[in-house]
Amino acid sequence: MDTAQKNQIVEGVIWKQLLLFFFPILIGSFFQQLYNTVDTIIVGQFVGKQALAGVGSTGTVINLWLGFFIGLAGGASVIISQYYGASDGDGLSKAVHTSIALALAGGAALTAVGLVTARASLEMLDVAEDVMDEAMTYITVFYSGMIATVVYNVGTGILRAIGDSKRPLYILIACCGVNIVLDLLFVVVFHWAVFGVALATVIAQLVSAALVMLRLTLVRESYRVRLRQIRFHGPTLKKVVRLGLPTGMQSVLYSISNLVIQAAVNSFGTDAMASWAAVSRIDGFVWMVMGAFGISVTTFVGQNFGAGRYDRVLRGTRVCLALTAGTTLALTAVELIFAGPLLRIFTGDETVVSLGTTFVRVWAPAYIAYVFIEIFSGAVRGVGEALQPMVITIFGVCVLRLAWIWGVLPLHRTAAMVAASYPVTWGITGVVFIVYYLRKNWLKRHMPA
Repeated sequence: MDTAQKNQIVEGVIWKQLLLFFFPILIGSFFQQLYNTVDTIIVGQFVGKQALAGVGSTGTVINLWLGFFIGLAGGASVIISQYYGASDGDGLSKAVHTSIALALAGGAALTAVGLVTARASLEMLDVAEDVMDEAMTYITVFYSGMIATVVYNVGTGILRAIGDSKRPLYILIACCGVNIVLDLLFVVVFHWAVFGVALATVIAQLVSAALVMLRLTLVRESYRVRLRQIRFHGPTLKKVVRLGLPTGMQSVLYSISNLVIQAAVNSFGTDAMASWAAVSRIDGFVWMVMGAFGISVTTFVGQNFGAGRYDRVLRGTRVCLALTAGTTLALTAVELIFAGPLLRIFTGDETVVSLGTTFVRVWAPAYIAYVFIEIFSGAVRGVGEALQPMVITIFGVCVLRLAWIWGVLPLHRTAAMVAASYPVTWGITGVVFIVYYLRKNWLKRHMPA
């Protein structure tokens, strides 16, 4: 098959191709966020705010480990998109099988490390004693299904890298339905509380992993997964690590900074923890939009760079930036106007709602700054530049955020000051990314001589 002739990502109208790729990712992200949100709603409404706080306190710990391996496998997604754009079937097959091998090994490692370090991680976060049991229950069950979680994420990354954003959507919709039904069954009917919510999530992830692997093993194209060929291909693995390790480390350091912030939030007690958990679910709908555009621009840039369409790399990035900025501003307005009613979906506790509204007002106006980080970093990763975005993000998001929590927060110790660490660091990092992108050295370094 001549991919370059049939692939509309490297030939079609730019805004149309970006949106055709974006909307299935967005809808999929919506369902992903929906079933995470349903978990939170059911816990908050049917179990209580202690359970809500306990489940909410585990997210940063889980993302610390999970984000590293997904970031590492993200290097494979860039390579896959470039091989697909260049019609290199052999290279594409090796990259796909290496990615699956990495997912299986990474998922097993995450399960082992996560179960061993679970309690120590929660104690490090200063999780309150009255919610520790709930937090331990949730995180232990979740880690037990980590292989399925990683396989699902890597598998959908492969499909999106070759331009297929629809099938990951169908899979996610099915699994969202499974998760919601099991949440209601396990919590409302069986009264299994936090254990029921965690078990429902793990079962849904197992279903999603099975479906994505079924899709990859049944296709007839060069990215088909053959079970006997799942192994590490040395040269391909080196490329994956070179591109993915910086992204994985960036995710780890980002999560570490969030762990420090979560610990600061936890120090203000159960009400602050519950508020933060609820706001994070609302906040997640904004991030899913920016994240979907980020995946879109990375795939678009990767395939066009692989096909030698450097003009479309730059034009596509500009178009995606404009689309993301417009959408983000609209969502910011909605969140600011309806913060109170949205928070009451999760809890009827007015103290929690009031504090959550304060969090929203502090950081929502600064979402627009993160648009530049998401789109410009996604674009430069698409051409194979991974180290520089990591360095910028480590300094701008991680180091400055830690400096804020350890240096500024003690001067005025309130929960709102913890939330203020986000807009400050987004703004500074966004400016640095704008300057870095406009210099275009990231593109020149990877273009053939």
